[in-house]
Amino acid sequence: QVQLVESGGGSVQAGGSLRLSCAAFGVTYTINRIDCMGWFRQAPGKEREGVTDINRAGNTAYADSVKGRFTISQDNAKNTLYLQMDSLKPDDTAMYYCAADHSWCSEATPRRVDFAYWGQGTQVTVSS
Repeated sequence: QVQLVESGGGSVQAGGSLRLSCAAFGVTYTINRIDCMGWFRQAPGKEREGVTDINRAGNTAYADSVKGRFTISQDNAKNTLYLQMDSLKPDDTAMYYCAADHSWCSEATPRRVDFAYWGQGTQVTVSS
């Protein structure tokens, strides 16, 4: 079993930046078998959508809506995933969730069904 804990959310004005973190906890053997981690977001009244993911080799995929503004990264030694969000827009307002799976990431925008482990989420609010 893997537990994911997000942090770093908050309120910011449009054009600002935030950095989210996601720490993975669990048995070392299980943590080391995680091959894909990603970020999703869900705005009120909308479905949860994939934002970006990264595999253990460092290959990434991004949703078109965040390309050039968001950057995913990971520190395997610390079992921590990051999401640097720049040039934030009001449309980026949502609950952001960290996710992980033992399968390799697909090359497309991450899909909810492909991830077994989920964090509780951290709120990001962008005001105009």
